[in-house]
Amino acid sequence: MEAPDVALVDTLERFPIDIEPFREMIAGQRMDLYRSRYETFEELELYCYRVAGTVGLMSEAVMGAAMEQTTPWRSPFVRPKQEAIALGVANQLTNILRDVGEDARRGRIYLPQADLALFNYTEEDLLNGVVDERWQALMRFQIQRARKFYNEAERGISFLSRDARFPVWAALMLYRKILDVIEENQYDVFNKRAYVPGWRKFLCLPLAKLRAEVL
Repeated sequence: MEAPDVALVDTLERFPIDIEPFREMIAGQRMDLYRSRYETFEELELYCYRVAGTVGLMSEAVMGAAMEQTTPWRSPFVRPKQEAIALGVANQLTNILRDVGEDARRGRIYLPQADLALFNYTEEDLLNGVVDERWQALMRFQIQRARKFYNEAERGISFLSRDARFPVWAALMLYRKILDVIEENQYDVFNKRAYVPGWRKFLCLPLAKLRAEVL
């Protein structure tokens, strides 16, 4: 048995991880074998759930729910499953927006066909890397959608065990900054990779620590 397998077996024995997220993740990976287009966001959201939302569920089970009542209006021992899924979906949507150009060169378009049509932007435009007002409007729409998932994910962090909150806050804030860089690059994801420099990542950490302790 390989070392990763040993670690996984140990994790499954120690923590209440359901087998279903593993099955869903495999189903999501298989989708890439036969799909290179998505007609609607509902179809894409299913893909994002399978390949990334499931990671949220697995991680949440390991991190555990808070033992204490974090705020007067919340009950203890609440497992933030939907918020964990939302963080995974948000991260995957961010990956998709960052990697549009790279995916296009591989013949893949993850942005929903219905969204392209909504902004009168064609598949041919995308494959040719056209950056114009239509593309910028389309990307603003996609970024707004991703940020809504991040906002939903934020609401679940205070339900996690106290020692798990800081790394989750930090990961959420750092990954969300990729969307900021896409905006700063004028939505040109064909010729510029949205990269968050180390100094900007470092500046996020104090705020992440504060939010982990206060919220």
